Amino acid sequence: MKKFPVLFLLIFLSISCKNDGPQAYTETGEALGTTYRVKYFSSESFNTEKALDSIFEVINTSMSTYQDDSDISRINAGAEDVAVDIHFQKVFKLSKKIFKESNGYFDPTVGSLVNAYGFGPDKPLNEPDEVILDSIRQLVGFEKVNLTGDNTIQKENPNIYLDFNAIAKGYTIDVIAEYLNSKNVENYLIELGGELVAKGQNIEKEADWVVAIDNPQQTDAERTLQTVLALKNRALATSGNYRKFRVDTTTGKRFVHTINPLTGEAEKNDLLSASVLAENCTLADGYATAFMALGYEKSLEMLKNLENVDVYFIYADEQESLRVFTSTGFEEVLRD
Repeated sequence: MKKFPVLFLLIFLSISCKNDGPQAYTETGEALGTTYRVKYFSSESFNTEKALDSIFEVINTSMSTYQDDSDISRINAGAEDVAVDIHFQKVFKLSKKIFKESNGYFDPTVGSLVNAYGFGPDKPLNEPDEVILDSIRQLVGFEKVNLTGDNTIQKENPNIYLDFNAIAKGYTIDVIAEYLNSKNVENYLIELGGELVAKGQNIEKEADWVVAIDNPQQTDAERTLQTVLALKNRALATSGNYRKFRVDTTTGKRFVHTINPLTGEAEKNDLLSASVLAENCTLADGYATAFMALGYEKSLEMLKNLENVDVYFIYADEQESLRVFTSTGFEEVLRD
């Protein structure tokens, strides 16, 4: 499964605030392999840029698989004495929660299988033989990894590879939100690679924050919107495969390949995009990934057991037509 981070067009207005009220501040840049934008209103000025740089540095040092000396890279290399920080601990525990809620379909140890199948941009789908799959399956299963009392990571097999990229971005947004909350900021919109958290209102418009979800049938030459929604005090994340779908040569049905962590098999999946509203972005990010692994029908079953979670699913029906499922809570925030 390929996760496309930039699935939202954020609508930021440039109207100035009144001089006697909170002023608008905007910070933009690049971090965690993507772009970010933070807009907030405050009566006091503080060094948000420095704070953001510090947050990104701490998260990378803890959980970046692209940084050789990060805690997670050292653990993946076999180190057993790494005492992980509070950020790693929180992400680990929430990943366990979603792992259990999804019956194992959300699995931070699935990377070995993903690599074996050759998933990725413009890469052909490989078909590993059964001998290779048997060996790789020994390295998959989040139940084989535990956080000990002294905050080290215990793995049943030292070659198990951990990867929190499917949830760490959402967690980073929540850390930024905590920082703004500590500065008594009541109105902000934080966006990192398409995932976001909205609090309060866009004071310039005296209305909820307005964002949009991309149209899955858009072309690279022209970007169009699927739907528009207004957010207040919620997080939103989207995971999607719709730009990497395949068509079955026999049936003509549209599908995407995702890895079933339980069997190690690459399966056809009819869920093309999952947008999730949740109380924080860590959960929204993780649930979006879980739903994409589960597929449409299994995602609906999982959704029944979740509280304060709403979804907007784009899926392909038996006739290869795109369909939309919108939960009641998501329907309430739509504005198109």
